[in-house]
Amino acid sequence: MPLITVTDASFADLVLKAELPFVVDFWAEWCPPCRPMAQVLAELADEFRGELLIGKLNVDENPEATRTYRVLAMPTLLTFSGGVVTSTLVGARPRSVLRGVLANAATPYVNS
Repeated sequence: MPLITVTDASFADLVLKAELPFVVDFWAEWCPPCRPMAQVLAELADEFRGELLIGKLNVDENPEATRTYRVLAMPTLLTFSGGVVTSTLVGARPRSVLRGVLANAATPYVNS
């Protein structure tokens, strides 16, 4: 399943208003580790279909969201739930770590 393309213009509607948790991959063309990480996320997207959404945002083309969430390094994964950031992962990670991040994002938070 391809990743959802997120832009400054679509960010609020796609990410902040999403009913499912939404993981956004902040990436850039000039970032060597961004492409392989995006490929792994796309491959894992099928595994988590129906549990969460995964998107990608090009930081060079979308400076507003990049500034708002203080993304300074690529790749950066931000997980949103209910319109707020619930986790941050900076830097490329292996498939096993990304799967764990997605599994945590897909698990609803229970306040006890």
